[in-house]
Amino acid sequence: MKLPHLAAALLLVLSSCATFSPRRSTETSGTFTSTGRAFTLLSWDMPKSAILIASENVADQGLPNTVIDEISVTDWGWFDWVLDIVGVRTARITGTWGYIEE
Repeated sequence: MKLPHLAAALLLVLSSCATFSPRRSTETSGTFTSTGRAFTLLSWDMPKSAILIASENVADQGLPNTVIDEISVTDWGWFDWVLDIVGVRTARITGTWGYIEE
């Protein structure tokens, strides 16, 4: 494999991925789901931890009155140590945002 192809493949493998899905309930409030994915090699998350990627994704949206309801990270139980050697970590954050009129 030539060097440019190897570099491109390495960048794809080491890149992170994030999604953000807001759902509006009223004009001023709603719910959201944010996910972050990071590549792990020898317990080093690249480019940063999946939970940090998902959290920054929520903060970057600038939604008012953001409340996080649930945070989950990839958990394989006993087998989780394998992901610390080489693997992909995924984090998911769900919550609400905005102002509810009563």
